[in-house]
Amino acid sequence: MIHIGGRTYELIYNHKNAWDQEAFKQRYSEVLDRYDYIIGDWGYEKLRLKGFLRDNHPKVTRDSAYSSITEYINEYCNFGCAYFVLQKMKDTQKEPSNKTVQEEEKTAAE
Repeated sequence: MIHIGGRTYELIYNHKNAWDQEAFKQRYSEVLDRYDYIIGDWGYEKLRLKGFLRDNHPKVTRDSAYSSITEYINEYCNFGCAYFVLQKMKDTQKEPSNKTVQEEEKTAAE
């Protein structure tokens, strides 16, 4: 698990041993917080980071969808480069159950 910016990520793919925690921490930006996936690719010894959204996200576009990661790698990354993919983990805070919400609504109505 990787913890950064108040978020938790899991390394789900590490092509050619691309993952470097220190380089990731140096390059990470708050802009990436809104994405469900982050891809990091190496070119000319520099790490580039790009965010992608899950395919069913309300604001997803063709270019920002998780299903387009392979296309991104083939078109925008150096041929044969090392890269990794991180997936944002769901927040560990518990959502209120329907029962709790119904109880709160009942109390408010009284």
